[in-house]
Amino acid sequence: MANPAGADTAAGAAEASRVAGPPDPSRRGTFSSLRNRNYRLFASGALISNTGTWMSRIAQDWLVLSLTGSSFAVGITTALQFLPMLLFGLYGGVIADRYPKRRILLGTQVTMGALGLLLAALTLSGSVQVWHVYAIAFGLGMVTVVDNPTRQAFVVEMVGPADVRNAVSLNSANFQSARLIGPAVAGVLITAVGSGWAFLFNGLSFLAPLTGLLLMRDSDLYAVPTAPRGKGQLREGLRYVAGRPELIWPIVLVGFIGTFAYNFPIWLTAFADHVFHGDAGMYGLFNSVLAVGSVIGALLAARRGSTRLRLLVGAAFAFGALEMVAALAPTYWVFLVLMLPIGMFGLTFNTTANASVQLATDPAMRGRVMSLFMMVFVGGTPLGGPLVGWVTDQFGARIGFLSGGLVAALAALSVGLFLARLGGLRLKIDLHRGKDHKLIELVPKESAQQPQPWSTASAS
Repeated sequence: MANPAGADTAAGAAEASRVAGPPDPSRRGTFSSLRNRNYRLFASGALISNTGTWMSRIAQDWLVLSLTGSSFAVGITTALQFLPMLLFGLYGGVIADRYPKRRILLGTQVTMGALGLLLAALTLSGSVQVWHVYAIAFGLGMVTVVDNPTRQAFVVEMVGPADVRNAVSLNSANFQSARLIGPAVAGVLITAVGSGWAFLFNGLSFLAPLTGLLLMRDSDLYAVPTAPRGKGQLREGLRYVAGRPELIWPIVLVGFIGTFAYNFPIWLTAFADHVFHGDAGMYGLFNSVLAVGSVIGALLAARRGSTRLRLLVGAAFAFGALEMVAALAPTYWVFLVLMLPIGMFGLTFNTTANASVQLATDPAMRGRVMSLFMMVFVGGTPLGGPLVGWVTDQFGARIGFLSGGLVAALAALSVGLFLARLGGLRLKIDLHRGKDHKLIELVPKESAQQPQPWSTASAS
């Protein structure tokens, strides 16, 4: 299913623009996906499990910092959790396309719950060592290789194509809402009784999504074709993405930002410990405020009727620029307040990229395409995490955070200018004042005889 460059590329971009257009007005609404019983079960179970996941993440980062005193070690832990996605992520997509997705998710939830309970037992018994945390983080990463693309592709089976954009946004709002609760509770638990109880809650929390999956009705799921077993399916997926600019460029931008600009465990632990001289409660508060902004961004995304590449690039640039500003924040309160818009623009970027890629992908290829999406988004962390951790250790938390934001802003600017060039657009700066004058905008080049299909997708 390779798509040669040239005419097919332009046609694919035009098709993606039509796919990403306004949905049926009768289905529009911030919570329209929740009309579906299966999705309600999925979302309610995910909220409980996500809360446990966030508790475990905060406890894990603080435990590693307590055991080693090193931001580099926190980066290693994060890298080990995401390294399997970098190494094997595409194979997870093949599995997601080949087998029933609900059955796969039942297996992944059981395994992740068991790993959470194992870490709880080690910590509560007082025998935990940093290599235990490393090993369990790697084990979770191996399960995530299959769980992530399956979970992403399963959204379409629950809600259908018309509500994919809304469901993706609500999934993000769900995850970030749990982020409001999890870090705060984890901070209290760690300070009062230690990290082990947070790990225990995380392990038990997987009972909720398991229950939801078991209660779903097969008759309410939308039929999606599965890929038959065959040779070359991995290469087929790569060729499919490579021939479609409406897929490849959002994924490239996601890769840069996921690798260098989403290393919050490293930066926020360093700011809490070394810059503002706080404790686990302060680290939890940073994450909670970041989550408030993320929830706002997700709910705003759920109301949008289309996914535009201009919004994708703009949100990525704003995200990076705000990280640079936060890195230079003179006081604790300024830094804390900046977590709000950083969360909002980061989540806007994430949901816009996710929805635009899903909507532009053939259903039979969705698992493989989303595995590539997740591979570059979270799989880049094993490369960026240790590097960012080293920079943070050597030059301080402010330089580490500043460098991540700078990479994000430059990547967004570069991809935006490249897409504008493909679409036959140029940057126009108008210094005249008035409501009909925009300071900066993209306009067609005078030399372009006809607008290209890309221009609709890239600048509208």
